[in-house]
Amino acid sequence: MSITKTITPADLKSLGNLQLLARSVVEGLNTGTHRSPDKGASIDFKQHRPYVPGDDLRNLDWKVFAKSDRFYIREYEEQTNLRATILLDHSGSMGYRPQMRSSKKDAAATSKHEYAVRLAACLAYLIISQGDCAGLMTFDTQVRSYTPPRGRPGHVGVLLDQMAQAVPGGETDLGRVLRDASPKIKRRGMVILISDCFGDVNQLMHGLAHFGRSSQDIMLFQIWDREELTFPFKRWHRFESLENPADRKLLDPAQLRKAYLQQLEKFRTQLKAGCRKRRIDHLEVVTDEPYAQALAGYLAHRQYRDRSGTGGASR
Repeated sequence: MSITKTITPADLKSLGNLQLLARSVVEGLNTGTHRSPDKGASIDFKQHRPYVPGDDLRNLDWKVFAKSDRFYIREYEEQTNLRATILLDHSGSMGYRPQMRSSKKDAAATSKHEYAVRLAACLAYLIISQGDCAGLMTFDTQVRSYTPPRGRPGHVGVLLDQMAQAVPGGETDLGRVLRDASPKIKRRGMVILISDCFGDVNQLMHGLAHFGRSSQDIMLFQIWDREELTFPFKRWHRFESLENPADRKLLDPAQLRKAYLQQLEKFRTQLKAGCRKRRIDHLEVVTDEPYAQALAGYLAHRQYRDRSGTGGASR
């Protein structure tokens, strides 16, 4: 999966002059502009860890390889840049794409999952291109894959390959998945959740709280399809669960619309309030909006907010 097939030149131009700034003290791999609890740059050896694709081969410990016939990386203590981990939801509900197509052009409308992958690709490219480190975790009912944050330019390709392998399907319990995921992200940095956030809001907030306890800076991109927000259906439709194919019903939308929109507003209000209370940056994005434009606008807002010292945002 090439970068140019996922991120267009126009996307890169709109993002090129922006920096993704972390609010909190962060840790990473290379000396940079973000604050760190370490004073000065250090090259003291810290520990060995198994090699994963994307690691700098110059850090391989060949003496250990000679003894064990296994590849290990030498890690060092350093004052470092931002370490961001992108959590990408590929549960069944993320596979939704528009049903009310009015033209041939609409036939290739983007699904929520496709939109989320492109958004994640833009974020990963932006973070690594500014000298920071990006990692990726994919999940549905459980964590399916995890690539730790790295800062090498070639690491973007590793992350894009991982995104390409994620196919939406199955159910998810966001709260439980986040609780299971939090121990894997040991160093302070940024956690970026990209999901439609469907499920119990209280459980989701409890799950995110596990990252808050480790002083992670949390950003939530909530993905919507326009039809989910407007419920434009007028004739009888067969509604099927994308997470449980056996759950399907033939219904009259006219009888559902009012109750659906009321529950939708309740859900959105509860989620926004929870994010504000916990100082989690929350951005709702819709799949018919240019994803790079939405991302660039939000990062500009975040950059202004971090410089002015104001709190978390939800919009």
